[in-house]
Amino acid sequence: MTEAPRFSGPHWRRVVAALGNEDARTAYAQVVLGARLPEAIADLNERRRNRAIAALLESGLVEPNAAGELEASGAIFRLLLTQQSRRQPQNGHARFMRLGRIERYPANNAERRELLAWIVSDAVEIGEDLSERQVNERLLSYTDDVVLLRRYLVDFGLLERTPTGSSYHRPNET
Repeated sequence: MTEAPRFSGPHWRRVVAALGNEDARTAYAQVVLGARLPEAIADLNERRRNRAIAALLESGLVEPNAAGELEASGAIFRLLLTQQSRRQPQNGHARFMRLGRIERYPANNAERRELLAWIVSDAVEIGEDLSERQVNERLLSYTDDVVLLRRYLVDFGLLERTPTGSSYHRPNET
């Protein structure tokens, strides 16, 4: 199983992804209506039920209460709205990001390298071997065009690919 992207606190993409999954959306609706999980979604097989519940927990849409039951809270939405900060003058790689995603790539190669180095250091640990799919999943939190971003990372030497293209890793020095 791949590790989820690292975010500080709840992230709107995780919430939307959970609600985009039909099983998780159904489970969330049941919790909002006061039903208990996993009994409320007993018609799903165990694997689908566990994945739906895990997506809801990871997104912050549901939380266990003192009795160990899952409950929905509107606090997640208020918290996500507070993350929408006003645009302020920024320095470094942050100038090219908006809400944690690449808004545009710098034309200057040194600035582009700085942005890419920050992304690879945030997304991939040194010594970690990842499949192309795993790399794409991690890069998706920065851009929808993961192919372009992955290519830039390889071209700048910040991510190395095996000759067969079957796995990627971050070199020791970036």
